[in-house]
Amino acid sequence: MTTAERFRAAVDSRDLTALEDLFTDDIRFYSPVKFTPFEGRPMVLGLFGVLLRTFENFRYIGHYAGTGETSADGIASPSAVLLFRAAVNGKQIHGIDLLHYDEDGRIKEFTVMVRPQSAVHALGEAVLAGLIADGLLPQSANQ
Repeated sequence: MTTAERFRAAVDSRDLTALEDLFTDDIRFYSPVKFTPFEGRPMVLGLFGVLLRTFENFRYIGHYAGTGETSADGIASPSAVLLFRAAVNGKQIHGIDLLHYDEDGRIKEFTVMVRPQSAVHALGEAVLAGLIADGLLPQSANQ
């Protein structure tokens, strides 16, 4: 089973322990609502906990594999794109998860892109509220 397949299965079953095993210690997560990445396995796992609660009717609808340059080092690495559909607070979302792997096949960089803009806004508000509620960001982040 590929890393992308294992990742997809972990998300489908909402298994944070399985996700933890797939991430490098220094994973970087690029969000559509934040300019700088979320960094490190503990923060990214916390973010996934929020995301798994936030998305409604989340489902993967496609998968492409290949190679691509990472944002962090610009070095081409094995990669996968997972297409998904979901909703947040009633707003329909169409998006992709872009996964880049290290030499051991673990996810070292993760980028999410979603559309339309109204869904990006709804997702950003919901995730920010969840991160604050879980103590991953200070209350002042909401101001």
